[in-house]
Amino acid sequence: MATDEGGCACGRVRYRLRSKPMFVHCCHCRDCQRQTGSAFVLNALIETERVEILSGETDAVSVPTDSGLPHIIHRCPTCETAIWSHYGGNQPLAFVRVGTLDEPSALPPDVHIYTRTKLPWVALPAEVPAFEAYYQSRNLWPPESLARRKAIFG
Repeated sequence: MATDEGGCACGRVRYRLRSKPMFVHCCHCRDCQRQTGSAFVLNALIETERVEILSGETDAVSVPTDSGLPHIIHRCPTCETAIWSHYGGNQPLAFVRVGTLDEPSALPPDVHIYTRTKLPWVALPAEVPAFEAYYQSRNLWPPESLARRKAIFG
């Protein structure tokens, strides 16, 4: 996966990931369930500067969270597809919605998080780590991804 491209439902916004993401989360928290209208969300964590907008632009929409921390969702202004987010005010890190990729199967989850609120009929694969809440990145992320994260957050 040298580059992956994706976009919104109407095609107005197109983007390219300029590198492999650092890590892919499958989040089962209530906020993600509510905001997506689904059982979970798949987010590819990548440096915002590595998300290249090929066409269109996004509207940044602030949504409430149970934690009270800011959550800014970037949506297509026409079809309102959620394309990526910035959680907790962390602008340097984008959470790209894997389902908006042209080939979403290219980025399976590396971890399942907030499984304490996972819907009971969702079965998790035994080979993918799962946590009732969050986890320690240093225990799961590859060294290259940890170095990239340190480069943006210090």
